[in-house]
Amino acid sequence: MSFDNLRIEHDGAVAIVTIDRRPVLNALDRATLDQLRLAFLELRHAAAVRAVILTGAGEKAFVAGADIHELERLSPTEAEAYALAGQHVFDLIEHLGKPVVAAVNGFALGGGCELAMACTLRVAADTARFGQPEVTLGVTPGFAGTQRLPRLVGKGRALDLLLTGRRIDAQEALAIGLVNRVVPAGELVAAAKTLASTLAALPPVAMRSIIEAVNRGLEMAFSEAEFLEATLFGLTFSTADMREGTRAFLEKRIAIFTGR
Repeated sequence: MSFDNLRIEHDGAVAIVTIDRRPVLNALDRATLDQLRLAFLELRHAAAVRAVILTGAGEKAFVAGADIHELERLSPTEAEAYALAGQHVFDLIEHLGKPVVAAVNGFALGGGCELAMACTLRVAADTARFGQPEVTLGVTPGFAGTQRLPRLVGKGRALDLLLTGRRIDAQEALAIGLVNRVVPAGELVAAAKTLASTLAALPPVAMRSIIEAVNRGLEMAFSEAEFLEATLFGLTFSTADMREGTRAFLEKRIAIFTGR
Protein backbone atom coordinates (compact mmCIF):
# COMPACT_ATOMS: atom_id res chain seq x y z
CA MET A 1 0.00 0.00 0.00
CA SER A 2 1.38 3.42 -0.99
CA PHE A 3 0.55 6.77 0.58
CA ASP A 4 0.97 10.43 -0.36
CA ASN A 5 2.09 11.63 3.08
CA LEU A 6 3.80 8.53 4.48
CA ARG A 7 6.72 6.31 3.60
CA ILE A 8 6.90 2.73 4.83
CA GLU A 9 10.17 0.81 4.71
CA HIS A 10 11.14 -2.57 6.12
CA ASP A 11 14.36 -3.57 7.85
CA GLY A 12 14.01 -7.24 8.71
CA ALA A 13 11.15 -7.59 11.19
CA VAL A 14 11.02 -3.82 11.77
CA ALA A 15 8.73 -1.52 9.78
CA ILE A 16 9.71 2.16 9.58
CA VAL A 17 6.84 4.62 9.08
CA THR A 18 7.90 8.15 8.15
CA ILE A 19 5.44 11.04 8.04
CA ASP A 20 6.58 13.21 5.15
CA ARG A 21 4.97 16.65 4.87
CA ARG A 22 8.18 18.62 5.21
CA PRO A 23 6.86 21.94 3.85
CA VAL A 24 4.49 22.12 6.87
CA LEU A 25 6.85 20.41 9.35
CA ASN A 26 4.92 17.12 9.00
CA ALA A 27 1.75 18.66 10.43
CA LEU A 28 -1.21 16.30 10.78
CA ASP A 29 -4.18 16.96 8.55
CA ARG A 30 -7.17 14.69 8.10
CA ALA A 31 -5.65 12.97 5.06
CA THR A 32 -2.47 12.13 6.97
CA LEU A 33 -4.45 10.83 9.94
CA ASP A 34 -6.40 8.53 7.64
CA GLN A 35 -3.21 7.30 5.99
CA LEU A 36 -1.74 6.56 9.43
CA ARG A 37 -4.88 4.60 10.26
CA LEU A 38 -4.63 2.50 7.11
CA ALA A 39 -0.89 1.97 7.51
CA PHE A 40 -1.12 0.76 11.09
CA LEU A 41 -4.08 -1.50 10.32
CA GLU A 42 -1.92 -3.11 7.66
CA LEU A 43 1.05 -3.41 10.02
CA ARG A 44 -1.09 -4.88 12.80
CA HIS A 45 -1.94 -7.83 10.57
CA ALA A 46 1.51 -8.22 8.99
CA ALA A 47 2.93 -11.34 10.65
CA ALA A 48 6.45 -10.57 9.42
CA VAL A 49 6.44 -7.21 11.25
CA ARG A 50 7.25 -7.49 14.95
CA ALA A 51 8.10 -3.87 15.77
CA VAL A 52 7.49 -0.45 14.23
CA ILE A 53 9.44 2.81 14.21
CA LEU A 54 7.44 6.01 13.69
CA THR A 55 9.30 9.20 12.78
CA GLY A 56 9.06 12.41 10.78
CA ALA A 57 10.87 13.34 7.59
CA GLY A 58 13.70 15.85 7.71
CA GLU A 59 15.62 17.17 10.67
CA LYS A 60 13.27 19.91 11.89
CA ALA A 61 10.17 18.07 13.02
CA PHE A 62 8.73 14.78 14.14
CA VAL A 63 5.27 16.30 13.86
CA ALA A 64 4.91 20.02 14.59
CA GLY A 65 1.21 19.67 15.43
CA ALA A 66 -2.12 19.70 13.66
CA ASP A 67 -2.51 21.57 10.39
CA ILE A 68 -3.69 25.00 11.62
CA HIS A 69 -4.88 26.03 8.16
CA GLU A 70 -7.31 23.11 8.28
CA LEU A 71 -8.27 23.61 11.93
CA GLU A 72 -9.31 27.23 11.60
CA ARG A 73 -12.05 26.31 9.13
CA LEU A 74 -13.72 23.67 11.33
CA SER A 75 -17.12 24.16 12.91
CA PRO A 76 -17.60 22.94 16.51
CA THR A 77 -19.16 19.67 15.38
CA GLU A 78 -16.47 19.16 12.74
CA ALA A 79 -13.79 19.83 15.35
CA GLU A 80 -15.27 17.21 17.65
CA ALA A 81 -15.34 14.67 14.80
CA TYR A 82 -11.74 15.55 13.92
CA ALA A 83 -10.64 14.97 17.53
CA LEU A 84 -12.46 11.64 17.70
CA ALA A 85 -10.86 10.54 14.43
CA GLY A 86 -7.39 11.43 15.73
CA GLN A 87 -8.06 9.66 19.02
CA HIS A 88 -9.12 6.54 17.12
CA VAL A 89 -5.86 6.50 15.14
CA PHE A 90 -3.70 7.11 18.21
CA ASP A 91 -5.58 4.41 20.15
CA LEU A 92 -4.86 2.02 17.29
CA ILE A 93 -1.14 2.79 17.59
CA GLU A 94 -1.15 2.46 21.39
CA HIS A 95 -2.97 -0.88 21.27
CA LEU A 96 -1.29 -2.24 18.14
CA GLY A 97 -0.12 -5.35 19.99
CA LYS A 98 3.40 -4.72 18.69
CA PRO A 99 5.91 -2.26 20.15
CA VAL A 100 5.94 1.09 18.37
CA VAL A 101 9.06 3.23 18.89
CA ALA A 102 8.71 6.97 18.29
CA ALA A 103 11.97 8.38 16.92
CA VAL A 104 11.47 12.05 17.74
CA ASN A 105 13.78 14.04 15.49
CA GLY A 106 12.69 17.63 16.11
CA PHE A 107 9.51 19.45 17.07
CA ALA A 108 6.86 17.23 18.69
CA LEU A 109 4.21 19.81 19.51
CA GLY A 110 0.46 19.53 20.03
CA GLY A 111 -0.72 16.59 17.97
CA GLY A 112 2.90 15.59 17.45
CA CYS A 113 3.50 15.26 21.17
CA GLU A 114 0.21 13.38 21.47
CA LEU A 115 1.28 11.03 18.67
CA ALA A 116 4.62 10.33 20.36
CA MET A 117 2.83 9.60 23.64
CA ALA A 118 0.61 7.04 21.89
CA CYS A 119 3.72 5.06 20.94
CA THR A 120 5.02 2.32 23.21
CA LEU A 121 8.46 3.90 23.73
CA ARG A 122 10.01 7.23 22.79
CA VAL A 123 13.60 7.87 21.71
CA ALA A 124 14.42 11.55 21.24
CA ALA A 125 17.22 13.37 19.50
CA ASP A 126 18.98 15.84 21.77
CA THR A 127 17.60 18.56 19.49
CA ALA A 128 13.95 17.51 19.97
CA ARG A 129 11.41 19.87 21.49
CA PHE A 130 8.11 18.88 23.10
CA GLY A 131 4.99 20.75 24.13
CA GLN A 132 1.21 21.01 24.19
CA PRO A 133 0.73 24.63 23.08
CA GLU A 134 -2.98 24.36 22.23
CA VAL A 135 -3.97 26.73 25.03
CA THR A 136 -2.09 29.55 23.27
CA LEU A 137 -4.51 29.11 20.34
CA GLY A 138 -7.54 29.25 22.60
CA VAL A 139 -8.29 25.51 22.39
CA THR A 140 -7.60 22.35 24.34
CA PRO A 141 -5.65 19.29 23.16
CA GLY A 142 -7.92 17.02 21.16
CA PHE A 143 -5.97 13.82 20.56
CA ALA A 144 -5.94 12.66 24.22
CA GLY A 145 -3.09 14.90 25.33
CA THR A 146 -4.94 15.77 28.55
CA GLN A 147 -5.19 12.04 29.28
CA ARG A 148 -1.88 10.49 28.20
CA LEU A 149 0.36 13.27 29.49
CA PRO A 150 -0.71 12.97 33.17
CA ARG A 151 -0.40 9.20 32.94
CA LEU A 152 3.19 9.55 31.74
CA VAL A 153 4.54 12.45 33.81
CA GLY A 154 2.03 12.94 36.65
CA LYS A 155 -0.79 15.42 37.14
CA GLY A 156 1.27 18.39 38.35
CA ARG A 157 3.85 18.29 35.57
CA ALA A 158 1.14 17.67 32.97
CA LEU A 159 -0.89 20.68 34.11
CA ASP A 160 2.24 22.84 33.99
CA LEU A 161 2.78 21.96 30.33
CA LEU A 162 -0.90 21.99 29.35
CA LEU A 163 -1.78 25.30 31.04
CA THR A 164 1.31 27.28 30.05
CA GLY A 165 1.78 25.78 26.59
CA ARG A 166 5.53 26.01 27.12
CA ARG A 167 8.01 23.92 25.18
CA ILE A 168 10.60 21.71 26.83
CA ASP A 169 13.83 20.29 25.49
CA ALA A 170 14.75 16.62 25.25
CA GLN A 171 16.64 16.53 28.54
CA GLU A 172 13.69 17.91 30.49
CA ALA A 173 11.40 15.49 28.68
CA LEU A 174 13.68 12.67 29.82
CA ALA A 175 13.82 13.96 33.39
CA ILE A 176 10.02 14.03 33.75
CA GLY A 177 9.47 10.67 32.04
CA LEU A 178 7.98 11.92 28.79
CA VAL A 179 10.67 10.13 26.76
CA ASN A 180 12.63 6.97 27.49
CA ARG A 181 15.99 7.82 25.93
CA VAL A 182 17.85 10.81 24.50
CA VAL A 183 20.62 10.36 21.94
CA PRO A 184 22.66 12.71 19.74
CA ALA A 185 20.64 13.76 16.70
CA GLY A 186 23.01 12.02 14.31
CA GLU A 187 22.52 8.73 16.14
CA LEU A 188 18.71 8.81 16.40
CA VAL A 189 17.86 6.49 13.51
CA ALA A 190 20.49 3.95 14.51
CA ALA A 191 19.39 4.03 18.16
CA ALA A 192 15.73 3.58 17.21
CA LYS A 193 16.59 0.69 14.89
CA THR A 194 18.70 -0.99 17.57
CA LEU A 195 15.88 -0.72 20.10
CA ALA A 196 13.20 -1.85 17.63
CA SER A 197 15.33 -4.77 16.45
CA THR A 198 15.86 -5.86 20.05
CA LEU A 199 12.11 -5.77 20.64
CA ALA A 200 11.40 -7.58 17.37
CA ALA A 201 13.64 -10.48 18.41
CA LEU A 202 11.59 -11.13 21.57
CA PRO A 203 8.49 -13.38 21.69
CA PRO A 204 5.50 -11.59 20.11
CA VAL A 205 2.78 -13.11 22.30
CA ALA A 206 4.59 -12.14 25.50
CA MET A 207 5.25 -8.66 24.09
CA ARG A 208 1.60 -8.21 23.17
CA SER A 209 0.50 -9.46 26.58
CA ILE A 210 2.81 -7.06 28.44
CA ILE A 211 1.56 -4.08 26.40
CA GLU A 212 -2.05 -5.10 27.04
CA ALA A 213 -1.47 -5.65 30.76
CA VAL A 214 0.08 -2.21 31.18
CA ASN A 215 -2.33 -0.28 28.96
CA ARG A 216 -5.53 -1.87 30.23
CA GLY A 217 -4.31 -2.34 33.78
CA LEU A 218 -3.87 1.41 34.23
CA GLU A 219 -7.61 1.83 33.68
CA MET A 220 -8.65 -0.91 36.13
CA ALA A 221 -8.90 -1.38 39.85
CA PHE A 222 -5.66 -2.96 41.08
CA SER A 223 -7.29 -6.29 41.91
CA GLU A 224 -8.82 -6.48 38.43
CA ALA A 225 -5.48 -5.61 36.85
CA GLU A 226 -3.82 -8.38 38.84
CA PHE A 227 -6.37 -10.84 37.50
CA LEU A 228 -5.73 -9.64 33.95
CA GLU A 229 -1.99 -10.10 34.47
CA ALA A 230 -2.47 -13.66 35.80
CA THR A 231 -4.70 -14.52 32.83
CA LEU A 232 -2.17 -13.22 30.32
CA PHE A 233 0.64 -14.95 32.21
CA GLY A 234 -1.22 -18.24 31.85
CA LEU A 235 -1.83 -17.59 28.16
CA THR A 236 1.90 -17.35 27.45
CA PHE A 237 2.33 -20.89 28.79
CA SER A 238 0.41 -22.16 25.75
CA THR A 239 3.08 -20.89 23.33
CA ALA A 240 6.01 -22.61 21.70
CA ASP A 241 8.00 -19.45 22.42
CA MET A 242 7.59 -20.01 26.17
CA ARG A 243 8.97 -23.54 25.83
CA GLU A 244 11.83 -22.27 23.65
CA GLY A 245 12.64 -19.44 26.06
CA THR A 246 12.78 -21.63 29.15
CA ARG A 247 14.67 -24.39 27.34
CA ALA A 248 17.22 -21.92 25.97
CA PHE A 249 17.76 -20.50 29.46
CA LEU A 250 18.40 -23.95 30.93
CA GLU A 251 20.67 -24.88 28.03
CA LYS A 252 22.55 -21.58 28.31
CA ARG A 253 21.97 -20.54 24.69
CA ILE A 254 20.23 -17.69 22.86
CA ALA A 255 16.52 -18.33 22.33
CA ILE A 256 15.07 -18.18 18.83
CA PHE A 257 11.46 -17.06 18.99
CA THR A 258 9.08 -17.88 16.15
CA GLY A 259 5.90 -16.13 17.28
CA ARG A 260 4.04 -19.34 17.94
